[in-house]
Amino acid sequence: MATIFTKIINGEIPCYKVAEDEHNFAFLDINPMTKGHTLVVPKLSEPESDYIFNLDDETYTRLMAFSKKVATAIEKSIACKRIGVAVMGMEVPHVHVHLIPINKESDMIISNPKLKLDEAEMASIAAKIADNYQKG
Repeated sequence: MATIFTKIINGEIPCYKVAEDEHNFAFLDINPMTKGHTLVVPKLSEPESDYIFNLDDETYTRLMAFSKKVATAIEKSIACKRIGVAVMGMEVPHVHVHLIPINKESDMIISNPKLKLDEAEMASIAAKIADNYQKG
């Protein structure tokens, strides 16, 4: 059965897309820890994997290289000291990398209250990151 992330990749569920290539897809987290919190997912065929270290080497390498490009675009779009990276894979059974703009280590605490951003702000953030991704 397709996960919510596969449905997002396939366009069955709307999202705030920031980047895509042949093998990967990046979109804003709808419950962000910080502004610009982005999820990066591989386009997986059945069966989907929820554990990053179960990916074959080629898929893993492509996912991490794509994540780096997206992180660079986020840094150009959101004022932050770093882009934190987290891979847990427990929330949705589909491998996903969290790219989280941070200014201090505590910004990465997963139990922190999530931001509530309106649609216009989410769309604006996504557009800015997407533009910087396209510029390279």
